[in-house]
Amino acid sequence: LHAKYAERGLSILAFPSNQFGNQEPGNETQIRQFADTFQARFDMFSKIEVNGQNAHPLWKWLKEQPNGKGLFGNSIKWNFTKFLINREGQVVKRYGPLDDPSVPWIINSLYRCWRYL
Repeated sequence: LHAKYAERGLSILAFPSNQFGNQEPGNETQIRQFADTFQARFDMFSKIEVNGQNAHPLWKWLKEQPNGKGLFGNSIKWNFTKFLINREGQVVKRYGPLDDPSVPWIINSLYRCWRYL
């Protein structure tokens, strides 16, 4: 998605977390090297916590927004939870780990965000 839509203003921000089955045990360099094997060219931030008392303030805020709330509570259930945020900084939609960001209904959400710029 980043390669295809970056020119239209799409930014993808990745926040590794090791809170889900210890799937991100590596340090920042190791995580970046692994992401590079998939040609991931989006912004990658430091490893953070997304749930609990030590959750990063950004993730606390995302989960508190009306369109950022989860289906079964607000905690992040697994890696690859995604938030679509418009240019005004509003959470438009929260997507679960199994939601493929390349499917048409998610791409349509991107276009709807751009239409109102």
